[in-house]
Amino acid sequence: MKPAVVISLSETKVEVIRKFDSSVESVWKPFTNTSLVSQWMLGPPGWSMPICEIDFRIGGIYRNVFRNEVEGLEIDITGAFRKIATHQKIVQDEQHKIGSSKGGITKSTVVTLTFEPVGESTNVRTLIEYGSKKERDEALATGMGDAMEMGYCRIDELLSN
Repeated sequence: MKPAVVISLSETKVEVIRKFDSSVESVWKPFTNTSLVSQWMLGPPGWSMPICEIDFRIGGIYRNVFRNEVEGLEIDITGAFRKIATHQKIVQDEQHKIGSSKGGITKSTVVTLTFEPVGESTNVRTLIEYGSKKERDEALATGMGDAMEMGYCRIDELLSN
């Protein structure tokens, strides 16, 4: 499953599956360590991540701010961790605020990451639950699968070092 595979499971659910050629223990780290998250979760070229804050515990809060350096657009993603089963599963709430604080658009999702050992490799399944079909369709139209794959390729580089 390289590149990442994006599957619409229902009108409000999307699953993204990606295989990594490393153990679950190794793949877990880039998803849970602030200094590693800030190295791979950058999106397409021209975007930066000026804020990456993670309190990785059940009930802990996280915040990631992405900025398009050319257009000045910001996406502020905040949330809380609902469930953490080490090396197995992370369930988190996410709120996406797109644009300025006054005129921005906020959307909420629930994201479940599942880490599955497959021999010497690991499959990461990301289930994203949207509030409506319209929100799911809008997310898919952004090319989110391609952007996620760019980040996953950065994880491949981190894991090879």
